[in-house]
Amino acid sequence: MRSDNAKSGIQQAPARSLFRALGYTEEELARPLIGVVSSYNEIVPGHMNLDKIVEAVKQGVAMAGGTPIVFPAIAVCDGIAMGHMGMKYSLVTRDLIADSTECMALAHQFDGLVMVPNCDKNVPGLLMAAARLNIPTVFVSGGPMLAGRVKGEKKSLSSMFEAVGAYAAGTMTEEDVEDFANRVCPTCGSCSGMYTANSMNCLTEVLGMGLKGNGTIPAVYSERIRLAKHAGMAVMDMVEKNICPRDVMTEAAFHNALTMDMALGCSTNSMLHLPAIAHEAGVDLNVDIANEISAKTPNLCHLAPAGPTYMEDLNEAGGVYAVMNEISKLGLLNLNCITVTGKTVGENIKGCINKNPEVIRTVENPYSATGGIAVLRGNLAPDSCVVKRSAVVPEMLQHEGPARVFDSEEEAIDAIKGGRIVAGDVVVIRYEGPKGGPGMREMLNPTSAIAGMGLGASVALITDGRFSGASRGASIGHVCPEAAAGGPIGLVQEGDIIAIDINANTINIKVSDEELAKRRESWNPKKKEVSGYLKRYAEQVTSADKGAVLKGN
Repeated sequence: MRSDNAKSGIQQAPARSLFRALGYTEEELARPLIGVVSSYNEIVPGHMNLDKIVEAVKQGVAMAGGTPIVFPAIAVCDGIAMGHMGMKYSLVTRDLIADSTECMALAHQFDGLVMVPNCDKNVPGLLMAAARLNIPTVFVSGGPMLAGRVKGEKKSLSSMFEAVGAYAAGTMTEEDVEDFANRVCPTCGSCSGMYTANSMNCLTEVLGMGLKGNGTIPAVYSERIRLAKHAGMAVMDMVEKNICPRDVMTEAAFHNALTMDMALGCSTNSMLHLPAIAHEAGVDLNVDIANEISAKTPNLCHLAPAGPTYMEDLNEAGGVYAVMNEISKLGLLNLNCITVTGKTVGENIKGCINKNPEVIRTVENPYSATGGIAVLRGNLAPDSCVVKRSAVVPEMLQHEGPARVFDSEEEAIDAIKGGRIVAGDVVVIRYEGPKGGPGMREMLNPTSAIAGMGLGASVALITDGRFSGASRGASIGHVCPEAAAGGPIGLVQEGDIIAIDINANTINIKVSDEELAKRRESWNPKKKEVSGYLKRYAEQVTSADKGAVLKGN
């Protein structure tokens, strides 16, 4: 056992004395030591129940003959951090989480790990750590929140942000907004639509790193406690069979994840995180293959914010495995990939039927013949940008309009809520990329303000920042190169015509190459004065199309 390095023999007698100080018995130390990575905290609603999940995992590990030992991981609530400088500290935690988990796991020589994440960067950060460490690891998330209900209709966090925009437009009262605030997030759990947290928890299941139901069983269901116990048991089986994350997260598994990303209509953040996780697993995942996969993968789900269904509905319809089984009819999945169950993908999804074709469309009746995410290129984004196509209304799939240029999120929000953005405009928000932000803030506030102002079907938004999974509309992010790195988005001027064709995967500024070259001669990218971790992050981070991984990793 790996843990023998820390607990066995005369040389490690001092370490055993410290284990004794912790209360561990001789019998416990004779068993495999399993690190249980707890992301529990009291600031993220999706994490407030993780103490119960962790206890269930510990029981599962102990029942299967292991000794569970808990240590922590941090997590930021993107919803609470949204709209102010706190959002600069969301994406950057992904690498802190991976690094700190690596440090704890190797310093103490655990034989296996159970990761207990739930929200936002916490999930990809721990997946990156698992791929990097490559010791037997199982994931079990805290589960999604139930949808809220306002005046008899299901609602979620995206409805809340759009309510603020509606208030600015004068179509909703302050009392109405407060009513939403009291009702849209009714339970613990990751927010109830197909936002980033739920996207990544579902894709964890697809990758084979989580058990059936990891992405969809609601946080408040006792079924999730049972799932956590089974996760604890599963890691012991992995330790015995020496099944490790890089055995599971292969190139074929990542292709499966991208395929299901398209079918489920996941958050555009998946296009930032999957390459980063793949990088840690030694797999080169070029975002350009997303369009190739999307071209042959139908979009089967329209969960909020794209449609009126929620994670609880997907769960009742059969969950992620049911969607995988539906997609497998087209021969688009590699069914031979091994998973944390010790079985293949094909064995896992066999017999997982679609129980509600209104929630999970059949392959014969998809929402669209192509996938939920598109990667665009053009002279505005030579190295790519990303849009959640499934959340774009048909009339905005092709759009031309004048650029309204802002050098920060705050400037754009002031203009939107001040009524200075009109139908047909293309809002450009720059210097919000990984390096320029720094931290690549999510633009949920401006996209929600646009929707709340009634402009969702007539205004596009382009940024070198990123979007929450709760964003909808023609919201195009991850523009690369970013403005701070000398990207053409930094050369856009007020009134320039921008042409977007999502169907053709293109995005261009209608300005000649000669004019752009002339502008570049007199232009120096802006630099923001930052300190501490943000300064180090800005110096080390790569571009969004590379997963915004840090140089040297």
